[in-house]
Amino acid sequence: MTKFGELISVDKPVLIDFYADWDEVENSVDTLRDVAAALGDRAKVIKIDIKKNETLADALRVKGNPTFMIYKNGEMKWRQTGYQDANTLIGLVQQYL
Repeated sequence: MTKFGELISVDKPVLIDFYADWDEVENSVDTLRDVAAALGDRAKVIKIDIKKNETLADALRVKGNPTFMIYKNGEMKWRQTGYQDANTLIGLVQQYL
């Protein structure tokens, strides 16, 4: 949890993808790579495995897979459960640059 606090307490947007390996949702690593490539160092893009981080997922009430969140300065700005394409995610993160 402490490490999570450090990850989100930065002055640039942090897009987090909470996922589970057992569910092959359309959101792939490629989608997040595209988002990260488009945003460069203006934002962080992080994947967090729900099963390996159950305490964090429970604390954030992550129930669906995938669940996306955008944080900036330690504050949650946006949250959505379900598939999101790269262009949608890029547009959302750009709102917080």
